[in-house]
Amino acid sequence: MKLPIFQVDAFAEKLFQGNPAAVVPLKEWLADKLMQAIAMENNLSETAFFVPTKAGFNIRWFTPKAEVDLCGHATLATAHIIFNEANYPKSTLSLDSRSGNLTVTKLNDLLQLDFPADTIQPIEEPTELSQAVGKTPSACFLGKTDYLFVYDSQHELEQMQPDFGTLTQTGARGIIVTAPGNDCDFVSRFFAPGLGIDEDPVTGSAHTTLMPYWTDRLQQQELSARQISSRGGQLQCTLQGDRVLIAGKATTYLRGEIFIDS
Repeated sequence: MKLPIFQVDAFAEKLFQGNPAAVVPLKEWLADKLMQAIAMENNLSETAFFVPTKAGFNIRWFTPKAEVDLCGHATLATAHIIFNEANYPKSTLSLDSRSGNLTVTKLNDLLQLDFPADTIQPIEEPTELSQAVGKTPSACFLGKTDYLFVYDSQHELEQMQPDFGTLTQTGARGIIVTAPGNDCDFVSRFFAPGLGIDEDPVTGSAHTTLMPYWTDRLQQQELSARQISSRGGQLQCTLQGDRVLIAGKATTYLRGEIFIDS
């Protein structure tokens, strides 16, 4: 069996920036174990699989270790492939997922994701996690799946050197750290060693957690964001009620085939 595969740099102005994701178009679903094995073999933070439906497409996302409910950059990468490789004729495409219906709209050279906003609650500092991150936050929140730690400056985030071994042992799915940006509204980093990702280069889904916090703090619905990993990524975000619109660019790095013995 041969399967097409693409690798796309998402939330990237050009190649070798942003977050690389693998995209595997399918005619019908493969066995879950096989999709997980492909994601492990790809060894990228996410591999997205999609199949066509009468209403649009269905999408699933796998890290090297597990299937996840939502992934922003791999959705952006998938939309980039559907629009540019499959020549999808409409300006908006619909993707059914474990997080409900998602849409992606083509806006000139940007692709805009429409995702459900997270609900965050303030919590007491989880000291084991903050010690593993390496810096005491000024505020702590918990979303549906991830922690959000707030800091006072971009410099604090840039200097962080987390203890990923300890973070893995805590059982936390993901830790988002954020601060005001020097040249944008806010910056962030995202650590998820429990999912096999020490640090994700650019995390669209994390901005569904970040936006409710920053729009409330800055009293603005449209914000510019930058994830300050070593690769870096730019995002334009808008909070609309219980939805977050996340826009960015993507570029194709690789086209190829997967060969699997029948």
